Amino acid sequence: MLFRSDVNGFFSITKVPAGEYTLTVTYIGFETLSLPISLKSGAIVTEKLFLTKSSIKLEDVVVSAERQEMKKAIHTSIVKISPKQIEKLPSIGGQPDLAQYLQVVPGVVFTGDQGGQLYIRGGSPVQNKVILDGMIIYNPFHTIGLFSVFDQEIIRNADVYTGGFNADYGGRISSIMDITTRDGNKKNISGKATLNTFGGGMILEGPLKKQKEITQKSTTVSYIVSGKTSFLDKTSDNLYSYVSDEGLPFTYTDMYSKISINAANGSKINFFGFNYNDQVSNYQNVKDLHWDQYGMGTNFVIIPATSTVMIKSNIAYSSYKIDLTTMEQKPRSSLIKGFNFGLSFVNFIRDNELDYGMEILGFKTDFAYKNILNQSITQQENTSEIAVFAKYRINFSNLILEPGIRFQYYASLAEPSVEPRFGMKY
Repeated sequence: MLFRSDVNGFFSITKVPAGEYTLTVTYIGFETLSLPISLKSGAIVTEKLFLTKSSIKLEDVVVSAERQEMKKAIHTSIVKISPKQIEKLPSIGGQPDLAQYLQVVPGVVFTGDQGGQLYIRGGSPVQNKVILDGMIIYNPFHTIGLFSVFDQEIIRNADVYTGGFNADYGGRISSIMDITTRDGNKKNISGKATLNTFGGGMILEGPLKKQKEITQKSTTVSYIVSGKTSFLDKTSDNLYSYVSDEGLPFTYTDMYSKISINAANGSKINFFGFNYNDQVSNYQNVKDLHWDQYGMGTNFVIIPATSTVMIKSNIAYSSYKIDLTTMEQKPRSSLIKGFNFGLSFVNFIRDNELDYGMEILGFKTDFAYKNILNQSITQQENTSEIAVFAKYRINFSNLILEPGIRFQYYASLAEPSVEPRFGMKY
């Protein structure tokens, strides 16, 4: 039997008769791990496995069309992106970035007067939802439009749903971009610095509590800190003067940090925070344009030792504010901030899977500007959303059914929304 783990490395093997077995874990670039398993009738066995890196010489490679994940999951209109894929794409200034990769994805268009306006299959930017480690990101792209706020070096994977997403996602009708960051190095302190004509960056990671011997189960604590900034406002005069006589007065700074605690049984909890900002000065009719985005949160996964239910939860707060001053000295500002909380349960029932949970979100918006009569106008709004969802994936050998339903209440509309979902694959 072959099985594939999820983004957290979790896997579930069901319908196994009692007896003695050998569990084998393989991955290219790592040593094969084999572990004897003694399984009693009705018992649940939980194991935390570690792989060690290796250098191997590959012989003939046989590519198989059978993919176990595609046999057991319904993936409609989803693009899965890994850091290796982003690195392979030719990049501007030699700096690989998620924003540049997305521009070659079918149905995705970048445009707008602020550069990083994302349109997916005709939907407007406000109809896209971007999630980073379970936290809502209100603006994932910088003003110049060539770079995202995410450091490619810390991305573990990015799932872009351009349609057909099931009941566990909601609140948007165009797309969902779910980005997960990796944990820091659990064994050694390491770092990396990059420098190019567009900007520079640095990553530092390491253990706060080291992983013990690979054969021993232990709790580990690790951290990762990343930062990047733009030099374009300083280098454009000499290197890219053909773009504008005034150069390109764009600059940005991104910071992200994360602490990960991994328990001996596979459960884990993460604490993270970020600060992203942009700055544009004295460009065309803009005297000053800057936006600042920050947030913090936590998420965890609990794997009970004697249950087939996995518990996931996240809670986060994020804020995004943009300030604009024109040459006529008329300031404008726009703010959105809020929290999001999610709790879900994944129940493995033999080859089937039942997911259900809830989501609560609260927002505040604040808009202020001066009109041509120099009068100050402001508008503040508060709203919230509450949702519960459930989906059930049923495997019938070659046929997979995945019915789902989501009940969402929008406080601004003062009415509930019933959203049935259904997926099928043969």
